[in-house]
Amino acid sequence: MRGANYRGLKTVTMKIGITGCAGRMGRMVAVAVAGTEGCVIAAGSEAENSSALGQDIASLAGLPACGARVVADTAAVFRASDAVIDFTTPAAAFAHARLAAETGHALVIGTTGLGPEHERALQEAAKKTVIVRAANFSVGVNVILGLAREAARILRDDYDIEILEMHHRGKVDAPSGTALALGAAVAEGRQVSLALKSAGARDGVTGARKPGDIGFAVMRGGDVIGDHTVVFAGEGERIEIGHRASSRVVFAAGAVRAALWTKGRAPGLYSMRDVLGFTA
Repeated sequence: MRGANYRGLKTVTMKIGITGCAGRMGRMVAVAVAGTEGCVIAAGSEAENSSALGQDIASLAGLPACGARVVADTAAVFRASDAVIDFTTPAAAFAHARLAAETGHALVIGTTGLGPEHERALQEAAKKTVIVRAANFSVGVNVILGLAREAARILRDDYDIEILEMHHRGKVDAPSGTALALGAAVAEGRQVSLALKSAGARDGVTGARKPGDIGFAVMRGGDVIGDHTVVFAGEGERIEIGHRASSRVVFAAGAVRAALWTKGRAPGLYSMRDVLGFTA
């Protein structure tokens, strides 16, 4: 990332809002926005009872003040921004999708734990504006999604697939959104339904592994930001494709990249595969 670019500079072309701007990911997004040429911190929101209300968004992230202060009115954030980056909660996804559609401003959403009803809300909003949704905005993770998909296609059912993930003790959803995205990728590679082949936690006498299952294992502890490994276990060999995040900056940087990419795009529901220009 380059030097900070705040409001008023001639290089500013994209005004970016941040929901949950005082949270761990929100502050990291603020750092990424401030350090990326061509964009500016335009606005940010927090819950009505947050002690961060009224504070400078950049100052909360340990940066020089930018003049944009934390508000509780999320609608105002959407109105003030060209694109809004959202790493908050599934419950907030409904309101944020609606606001994106109403204002016609882009929404970049990395919130995990979304259910079918949230997906429908995003799809509906995408008829009117640009939505970029990703379980993980890391460029590296999106590369291994493609590698896992291709490996599953080539290796077929001759190899058992297990997906292992570990996150910090405070993560509330499991398996992680990234693990599920990896599951969807290998299922796509095998041309099967993840819903039909997914195998979750195993406990007790479970019997032999079912051929074709896509297994998931979850660990929680410490301050682990995010470790993911896809294991292809065959006769006589094991192939592992993995990614370890040592800083949340990779997620924030990817989200800002996605926000910049939305400029001039037609309404629709996009993914990081679109942002990165993957052809398959």
